[in-house]
Amino acid sequence: MNNPIIRLLGFGMLALTLSAVAFADTPVTEDGVTTIHLDQYNGYFAAEETLAGLEPGTYEFVVTNKAGKVAGFQVQSLESREQLTMFPLEPGETKSSRVEISSEGFRYRCPINPTPWYEVGVSG
Repeated sequence: MNNPIIRLLGFGMLALTLSAVAFADTPVTEDGVTTIHLDQYNGYFAAEETLAGLEPGTYEFVVTNKAGKVAGFQVQSLESREQLTMFPLEPGETKSSRVEISSEGFRYRCPINPTPWYEVGVSG
C-alpha cells in the first residue's frame, strides 16, 4: 500500500477524526455540579462534552430525545449496578437528573429504545 493517494486519504480521515475529538467540550462544573449533555438518537447517544477524565462527584445529566419516538434514560453504578436514575422521554423532550457518581464510575443506556451500555470510568 504505497499508493500516495490512499495514504493521503488515510491521513485526511485521521485528521478529521482527531479534530472531532479535539472539539468536544469540557464538562462545566458550577457550584459543585458537573453538567453532561446527551442527545439520544435511534440506538445511540451523542455526548456534547468529553466523558474522559471525569472524577467522582455530583453530575447533572441533561438528556434530549432526538429518536423521534418514546425513549428513556437509565444510569447505574458501573461496579455495583445500583440504579442511580431512570426516566422516560417523549419525542423532542429534554429532561435532567442529578446523581452522585462514586469512584466506581457509571454506565448509561436507553432501556426503552435499546442502546448498548455506555461505560464510563472515573479517576480519583
